[in-house]
Amino acid sequence: MSEIKTITTLDRRTFTLEAVLAILSGVAITISSSACGGGSSPTTPSTPAPTPAPTPTPAAGDKAASISANHGHTATITGAQLTAGGAVTVELTPGNGHTHTVSLSAAEVASIAANQRISEESTENSGHHHTVTFN
Repeated sequence: MSEIKTITTLDRRTFTLEAVLAILSGVAITISSSACGGGSSPTTPSTPAPTPAPTPTPAAGDKAASISANHGHTATITGAQLTAGGAVTVELTPGNGHTHTVSLSAAEVASIAANQRISEESTENSGHHHTVTFN
């Protein structure tokens, strides 16, 4: 008696899925915690350091600020504000559920437009403020 073998064809998606599953079948996932294994646990939870907000890519002519002790804020002075040269109040975008403002004099705006470094303190909100630096 002869044996008949059936050949099964796989479409690309099924082949890829089966290949990935075959690769992952040999992967071990390890989860560790610094609080485990020592027999004692910390008495107070640690607070993670704030993640710095990415510096936004300003539009042509705009200037983005760097913000101290940042936790999600961004601040930008627009090219139109720089060209106008008057005093401005820049609102920091919300970070961690709140916002701040920083006031810049006409002289400071002119300095920023001339690529000079200007730093000012923001308003206080949620018990803190930030140093906002342009250029």
